Amino acid sequence: MMEERVGEELSVSLENDQDDDGGLFEHFRFVADKGQSPLRADKFITARVENSSRHRVQLAISAGFVRVNGKTIKANYIVKPLDTVSVEFPYKRRGLEILPENIPLDIVYEDNDLLVINKPAGLVVHPGHGNYTGTLLNALAYYLGKEQGPQGKDERMGVLVHRIDKDTSGLLLVAKNDDSQLFLAKQFADHTIEREYTALVWGNLKNEEGTITGNIARDSNDRMRFRVFPEGDKGKYSITHYKVAERFGYTTLVACRLETGRTHQIRVHMDYIGHPLFNDGRYGGDRILKGALYAKYKQFVDNCFEVMPRQALHAKTIGFIHPATKKRLFFESPLPLDFEKVVGKWRSYSKYSDI
Repeated sequence: MMEERVGEELSVSLENDQDDDGGLFEHFRFVADKGQSPLRADKFITARVENSSRHRVQLAISAGFVRVNGKTIKANYIVKPLDTVSVEFPYKRRGLEILPENIPLDIVYEDNDLLVINKPAGLVVHPGHGNYTGTLLNALAYYLGKEQGPQGKDERMGVLVHRIDKDTSGLLLVAKNDDSQLFLAKQFADHTIEREYTALVWGNLKNEEGTITGNIARDSNDRMRFRVFPEGDKGKYSITHYKVAERFGYTTLVACRLETGRTHQIRVHMDYIGHPLFNDGRYGGDRILKGALYAKYKQFVDNCFEVMPRQALHAKTIGFIHPATKKRLFFESPLPLDFEKVVGKWRSYSKYSDI
């Protein structure tokens, strides 16, 4: 991070950890010069953040994403010499060409302000390393008639409110305009979005329900993985509540409710308590972790892996306050076919096997 130097304007863009929910923010910090003349905060920020509009800055201020000297402000705040102005904007520009691609979308709900999409497993949400085309954002660019690139008129494809992993299926919330984006992003930041995931994990959980907490950060030994660190050590604090839905002896179907939305949160938390997600290769769930390694059982598990060649995680529900009507909306997505088949296999196996 750039070192703060009083009297100079700083624009610091923090590393984006690609949180599943609410992690798509760009962070700025400006220190007003000693000779700064009185200027409203919205004008001060608009002049310093590239490709921002005064309206968008005002929305960020009203949503509580702007602080001066550590305190939230109103739009009419007057910036003074040596004030430290901190700003968070949802959805930083990536510097990538996001071009329209005709990729089918399973739209659960749509109005003038937002979309709720049921994402299939295997679809990457946002272009990134190794996945520059064929993403959900490319599909949205086509569906919404927007384009980012040399010939595009839309400099910022700011529609995603959160994201889920490539191989996780389920519900995603998408904003269609700045007002909706800031309003919905605020709910994620305040942890008021209602979200439940269905997960199949290895092992027979001891308790019927529980809460997993801890700081999540990248694993220094493997940058593609995250892990739980002792509280206060490093990373971002995270909370997952779980409840057993069905037991199969060697595996357990659980409902997970998120309070926070850190990268890989459920995958990391379940691994942390010794119950990694079924077939989650990144966290060791793609091998037999419970049960005797005799041929018939191994064949059964391998067949399950073939039926569902991804981590067994599905974003089942999402509930939120609508940005325009201020009414609460709630949506639910059934388990996709691969997940349903694997659950059925384990249900039958546990019923007819001596576990």
